[in-house]
Amino acid sequence: MKLKDKLEILFEDNHLIAINKRTGQLAQGDQTGDISLDQLVKQYIKKKYAKPGDVFLGVIHRLDRPVSGVILYARTSKALLRMNRLFKEQKIQKNYWCIVKDRPQPEEGTLSHYLVKNEDQNKSYAYNKPKPNTKPASLDYRLISSSDRYYLLEVILHTGRHHQIRCQFAKIGSPIRGDLKYGYQSANTDASINLHARSLEFIHPVRNVQVRILAPVPSDPLWKALTVQFD
Repeated sequence: MKLKDKLEILFEDNHLIAINKRTGQLAQGDQTGDISLDQLVKQYIKKKYAKPGDVFLGVIHRLDRPVSGVILYARTSKALLRMNRLFKEQKIQKNYWCIVKDRPQPEEGTLSHYLVKNEDQNKSYAYNKPKPNTKPASLDYRLISSSDRYYLLEVILHTGRHHQIRCQFAKIGSPIRGDLKYGYQSANTDASINLHARSLEFIHPVRNVQVRILAPVPSDPLWKALTVQFD
């Protein structure tokens, strides 16, 4: 497989590059030693632009390994610094889609919890009231599609906590399909979970224009069935 075939590039200019991450891909290298998405992007940039030496690529944010969707990297230190500031100031609109088996009640609303990360378990826990070391977590959601067994939710994140969407929906009794870590009954055959980073929207850190990056869903029959109306 050619390098470009491993990457679905959604947006690219001199400052930023956005990729549609596949389920199972590492966003950034870890102790497994598996080749990561940022390594592939560096190889792509080096080859396309005939860059000598090391290629700069800044990791702006991350997606969990079993999650798919849009992930954004910075091609310059200026863009990295400014995008980090936009994320910190919550000036990035982050939309996700997820599939659950248990219909949330109500079908549209806001989830507000206090999350704490357990480092040993690589898992977060949600509480209704503040506890030691917890951080506030908030998101909006609404039901946008359904089948006879599953429900597709649109999620807008207001904070960016560890495993936030996974943890908060598990807390209300609607764990994401395939997410064994957070209480779903069975795994997906490809070890994915049905959580997809659908879009990012922000003001470009250098060009000062509005940017909206949209990521097509995985080519899985269930994803396709629940999102056909949005194609």
